[in-house]
Amino acid sequence: MSAFGTVFSPEMIISRFENNSWSTPQFVTADSIPMHPGAHVLHYSSTCFEGLKAFRHNDGSIHVFRMDKNVARMAQSSELLSLPKVDPTMLAAMITDIVRRFAADVPNPPGSMYIRPTHIGTEASIGKAAAPSVSSMLYVLLSPVGDYFSGGAKPLRLLLEDSARCAPHMGMVKSGGNYASALQPIMKARAAVQADQVLFCPNGDVQETGAANFLLIDGNEIITKALDPSFLHGVTRDSILTLARDRGMKVSERQLTVDELLERAAKPDCEAALSGTAAVLTPVGTLIHDGKEHQVGTGMGGNTTNALRQALNEIQWGQASDSHGWLTKVC
Repeated sequence: MSAFGTVFSPEMIISRFENNSWSTPQFVTADSIPMHPGAHVLHYSSTCFEGLKAFRHNDGSIHVFRMDKNVARMAQSSELLSLPKVDPTMLAAMITDIVRRFAADVPNPPGSMYIRPTHIGTEASIGKAAAPSVSSMLYVLLSPVGDYFSGGAKPLRLLLEDSARCAPHMGMVKSGGNYASALQPIMKARAAVQADQVLFCPNGDVQETGAANFLLIDGNEIITKALDPSFLHGVTRDSILTLARDRGMKVSERQLTVDELLERAAKPDCEAALSGTAAVLTPVGTLIHDGKEHQVGTGMGGNTTNALRQALNEIQWGQASDSHGWLTKVC
């Protein structure tokens, strides 16, 4: 089986912003894009992207999950990066058009069609380190993916690190630079303590990992950092918290310190998980701090994590009522 995100549909849809207006979106081959070597994105990282999924239901219909939230976040990221303003209506139409074009390639559950809208600055100028790109390119890639947990949901090992994933004012931007800045700490953690990810905790404040939001589940309560500009406002995070409230759970969005995290993690019924588009909700079994390993609960994940992931999957797959209006039918 091919690695997640390495197989692409043969075409993508693209629009260019030039002379203060967006071009009519077009379908083009997805193997390359024409771009000047002096393009702003290549030198000053004017880039943002999104990740969302389309799902096939039992009746053969195709539905995109929470497209409105991802489109809104991309518009926000573009604004915070001073990229040309994204037209949300146009972007939503681009997503639905490309998914409809390749609807036959959307896998059956637990597979899905991963959707990757991307916005990059294209102005050819290496003298604009302190100025935005006046031109840009917006495109949408598709990647059919299988079951993320085909080998089972193995509990993760997280290294707690007293540093930030990225610049504090950039955390809520879904930009490639934020992932690049987290890569070295993650690679070092894997080599040093066989950690799967780094949980960034600047000044003892539990924030997020390199590619996912962090949730602590203590009995009937979910604790996670309150939204601020320092970390990504995950769509899956929001979905899981909404489903938790639906189940009568207490949702506490507040500061969580490393000390409190480790104290609660020692409880037998405690669980921890990472939320994100690709894996939905992944159990955390071990926290590594100051050279010591701390088991989370039983160390094997837990019933609440599994139940919340299943509840979200059932909505995505059309097996449960979409009471929150999260699905957009494409065809």
